[in-house]
Amino acid sequence: MRRTTKLDGKITKRGIITPDKHFPLHDQKAINVLIKAIKIIKPDFYIDLGDVGEFESVSHWQWKKKKRPPLEYQLPFVEKEIIEVNAGLDTIDEALDKVNCKEKYFTQGNHDEWLDRFVMENPYLTQFECKEALKLDERGYKFYPAGKYLKIGRMNYYHGHHFAGMSHTRNHLLRLGANVMYGHHHDLQQSSVTHLDGVKSAWSIGCLKDMTSEKNAWLGNRQHNWAHAFAVVDYYDKGLFTVHVISIIEGKTSLWGQLIEG
Repeated sequence: MRRTTKLDGKITKRGIITPDKHFPLHDQKAINVLIKAIKIIKPDFYIDLGDVGEFESVSHWQWKKKKRPPLEYQLPFVEKEIIEVNAGLDTIDEALDKVNCKEKYFTQGNHDEWLDRFVMENPYLTQFECKEALKLDERGYKFYPAGKYLKIGRMNYYHGHHFAGMSHTRNHLLRLGANVMYGHHHDLQQSSVTHLDGVKSAWSIGCLKDMTSEKNAWLGNRQHNWAHAFAVVDYYDKGLFTVHVISIIEGKTSLWGQLIEG
């Protein structure tokens, strides 16, 4: 039986799902809210939807306008960033350990995949592969490579980079014909359609990244529609579920009647 609170009835399983953090370019207040929420919710499972790290050090985009330097110049930056991303993951895992949440999943994002591509270019540096560099086996995460879908009950989870557009949730529904939750786009969006076999929905659940123009220079001061959030998914009979999107506004949110400040 799952751990219950006084608010629970016949919920069989409860999970926390988190979108793009982009450590070390994360929003610390938003992460603090998440940590406090984990302690309140005490989830049965946890899903990281990927782009846990920015991984600018292995991005091919950084060499678009300049010559790529020798490998020995790049490696210290790669190693430093991996340490910083692991430190961010540690804070989340410590909170999950305290509430005895052992069921954990990691759906690799496109930024995380840059590590694997770096190793493809330098095949003798296997210690920098995403799964190895982030110690995901050691941390107890079940790893889903970029683009692979994790299905729990009637919901599918992945990073979110297969389909885009202004109405990307609707695009996902039309292409997949199934319930899906993802990050990647950094915005909050939901669409629903009704098929002959029932209603299906898609959720984009924002990000936990620092959204300032200083930390996102590549946008060129362009305005965006990003939002800080994470999701709580409750499962009950026959794989059915209810989604609760928890918005974080200026480092604060409310959860189950409690104000959480980051």
